[in-house]
Amino acid sequence: MSTIDSTQSPAAPMLRTIDLRGTSHSYKELRQIVPRQTSDYVGNALATVEDIIARVRADGAPYLRELSQRFDGVTQGALRVPQSSIDGAVAALDPAVREGLEIAIARTRAFAAAQRPDDKTIEVAPGAKLTNRWTPVRRAGVYVPGGLAVYPSSVIMNTVPAQAADVGSLVLCTPPQKEFGGLPHPTILAAAGLLGVTEVWAIGGAQALAAMAYGIDDDGETLEPVDTITGPGNIFVAMAKRALQGVVGVDGEAGTTEIAVIADDTATPDYVAADLISQAEHDPNAGSILITHSSALAKAVTEAITSRAASTKHAERVATALSGPQSGIILTNSLDQSIAVADAYAAEHLEIHTEDAAAVAARVRNAGAIFIGGFSPVPLGDYAAGSNHVLPTGGSAAFASGLNTTVFMKAVQLIEYSEEALAEIGDAIVAVAEDEDLPAHGEAITARTKGN
Repeated sequence: MSTIDSTQSPAAPMLRTIDLRGTSHSYKELRQIVPRQTSDYVGNALATVEDIIARVRADGAPYLRELSQRFDGVTQGALRVPQSSIDGAVAALDPAVREGLEIAIARTRAFAAAQRPDDKTIEVAPGAKLTNRWTPVRRAGVYVPGGLAVYPSSVIMNTVPAQAADVGSLVLCTPPQKEFGGLPHPTILAAAGLLGVTEVWAIGGAQALAAMAYGIDDDGETLEPVDTITGPGNIFVAMAKRALQGVVGVDGEAGTTEIAVIADDTATPDYVAADLISQAEHDPNAGSILITHSSALAKAVTEAITSRAASTKHAERVATALSGPQSGIILTNSLDQSIAVADAYAAEHLEIHTEDAAAVAARVRNAGAIFIGGFSPVPLGDYAAGSNHVLPTGGSAAFASGLNTTVFMKAVQLIEYSEEALAEIGDAIVAVAEDEDLPAHGEAITARTKGN
């Protein structure tokens, strides 16, 4: 393996090249080779977050106001957003934006409803009945960040699966905005209104997750604790999920966004370049990876990136992301090796730009979501495909799933045996219990089967 690092100014981004041609690597080796965000990005975030959580528990709403002043420049009154502000945001929403949000809501609802699992009952022996019953959580908390962009789409992606699961109640937390008088961004409020969400609190960051996990009282309003928290955010939000896991369920520690593209000579270079740039636009730490066994395509994509990146609105952010250690072009021996690299990388978003793209997608094991063919770009999934854009990052797609309806549900196992069914296996249970030196377990059986 040879690695070529290119250092360019923000005006001329250049993806570094990792050349695997003429080499063979194990899965373990590929996991070490593929580009990743550097670990120093996390820094001392966890310690900071643990202190914030402790202070929220101890001091409640006054401390939340203090943090809003410090981080958002906002002097807050009541933390809960009044219904009149939600209704007003819906009424003032640009018609074109409203149409886009409504399309996204409808398609995401259709897919989320299809994800809801059915209860299943089987009889493992006569009179021995087992049921797997899916039950929604009592209450869910959704977090929608502020930061470098506005994310009404994240309101949809997190709220719709919870509603499809028939969660008992739902609360949305999102940062206050100085330019909107301490209220959240009006498009966020409008998205909440279109979804029928009536409980919105203007709280941002790790402190919002702490408030949802433990509950707060403020100005006569109570934010009741939730059972599950979902939603994207920065490193502090991710670390808050780590710290709170066990207190509440979480959807995963979402990191900065990433895209990988498997492509061959049939790919359209401009499409690939546009898609790599689209994810780099999110964050200077975003990862954009091209995996190809075609050096000609790699060259063409590089040229297209140079042309496109200079004229995009967030050119400096894009250039930083594309030039960083988390991005790159990986040249492989073959399509087979490209698939192996993609599995080792386990991308949040994986695009397939190859001949017979659907067949290639079927061979991929690890990805949060797979976008098949030249007309299924990642931004389609970000907004209105109907799929969910809250997906595992940082290689966690090797073991984790994207946000879906089951995240807001839990499987309860029901066991119902008749007297005869228990008696049939009673002696076998007693034998195992005694072997484990837990005789009282066996006695709980014989009290029923032998009357002692």
